[in-house]
Amino acid sequence: MSTGLKKNLRGCLVFAVLTVNTILWVLPLFLLAILKLLLPVSGIRRAITRWLMAIGENWVSGNALVLGLHRKAVLDVRGLEGLNRNGWYLIIANHQTWSDIVMLQTAFNRRIPFLKFFIKQELVWFPLLGIAWWALDMPFMKRYSKSYLAKHPEKKGEDLKATREACKKFRTTPTSVINFVEGTRFSIEKKEKRASPFDHLLPPRAGGIALALSSMGSMFDAILDVTIVYPGGVVEFWDMCCGEPGRAVIDVEKRPIEDWLLDGDYSEDREYRAVFHRWLTKIWSEKDAKIGRLRADAEPSAAAADVRLT
Repeated sequence: MSTGLKKNLRGCLVFAVLTVNTILWVLPLFLLAILKLLLPVSGIRRAITRWLMAIGENWVSGNALVLGLHRKAVLDVRGLEGLNRNGWYLIIANHQTWSDIVMLQTAFNRRIPFLKFFIKQELVWFPLLGIAWWALDMPFMKRYSKSYLAKHPEKKGEDLKATREACKKFRTTPTSVINFVEGTRFSIEKKEKRASPFDHLLPPRAGGIALALSSMGSMFDAILDVTIVYPGGVVEFWDMCCGEPGRAVIDVEKRPIEDWLLDGDYSEDREYRAVFHRWLTKIWSEKDAKIGRLRADAEPSAAAADVRLT
């Protein structure tokens, strides 16, 4: 049997086990979510929410265990000091591959609250995962296009209002919300198409962060500015399933929630929007330089947390 065929068969087997792990955790997740929906008692609902988050954490641990059993993958994680799993965090990160999500879930699992993503409302119908996202209280966004708003101006602001309502449940439950600021995965083609001024990043898109801050800003304890680097080259998810070796560096920098970030209206205030863009561009410039340094320094940091996918 050829080496390539063995690798792909191994990948299929690992992917099948990951699917089984997902199904095993989604079933109790769904049942608890239905129970939470039927019991309108705030104390009981908060308890069920904690159980749901624990199931999510167990799911992440199971995925990491399956991937780590046959793969020499190492997460070199830096900057986890002082984080609290009972806090509220807004996470901003660069994005290169779907493996980023696995890496971030593993790096932060049980160190901060279970990661939540702002998800388009239509994705609630995504097979299997849509149910899981709903059960885990992922904030679903209702977005209207510019053409739709031109025909229905009375709907302006309704999407933000709906998102704020969806985020109210997080006031009593520690929450981590993540936003991939570039809006898509990095590639040289996209970099050239967007005429990016950065060496390793696409230009940041401020709308997602502004939405998170507008919806939940007063709840957040800090912004976690996360930089993800693959010193030996980007590790794709299928490579992980096939057992390819690799290493990821995840650098975490805690940034304060400055008062001015919560005082403006991104959608209506042009001056605030300009200041917001300058603030985010400065962060992205620092991140671009950091990626260059981390790629040049391929050796693990002595102060880093060496987290294997187990």
